[in-house]
Amino acid sequence: MFYNDHAPPHFHAEYGEHEVLMEIETRAVYAGSLPPRALALVREWAAAHQEDLRTDWSLARSGRAPEPIAPLE
Repeated sequence: MFYNDHAPPHFHAEYGEHEVLMEIETRAVYAGSLPPRALALVREWAAAHQEDLRTDWSLARSGRAPEPIAPLE
């Protein structure tokens, strides 16, 4: 997440040279692409941490540092 990022609430996920922007609420990709397996893992992680992502989006939009979110186990 970036401090001056644009709506809709989203996060960036990178895998090698690939990157996606994924909406927090729907987990829909609206820019970029990832290999199918990586995308499935990112969606699983986002589903498990949706509330954390919402909180971090609010923090970032207010100029504060987002909190770390645990990786997928």
